[in-house]
Amino acid sequence: MQVTTNVDGGKATIRLSGRFDFNTHREFRVAYESVMEQVAVSQVTVDLAGVDYLDSSALGMLLMLRDRCEAAKRPVLLSGVKGSVKQVLDIANFGKLFKID
Repeated sequence: MQVTTNVDGGKATIRLSGRFDFNTHREFRVAYESVMEQVAVSQVTVDLAGVDYLDSSALGMLLMLRDRCEAAKRPVLLSGVKGSVKQVLDIANFGKLFKID
């Protein structure tokens, strides 16, 4: 999986591509921790448009990010959700936990 981050005007985007699974937990954690350390960040978006697969550990990582964002009073948004990724998020009822665009 590839992870890139971008901060623009207080809005951080973590863009993922490839397989989002247990093997990529370190890369994802490093990306979101670096974003969360920036005081100017007021909102976090996880762009899943390039993700073609995610498993239950990826769901857990998204939940950890959500908890961290809630503690910092920063909303988190999941964007670019489609295909099998959308199906997994729907089955897990993530629409009740996240704003999904």
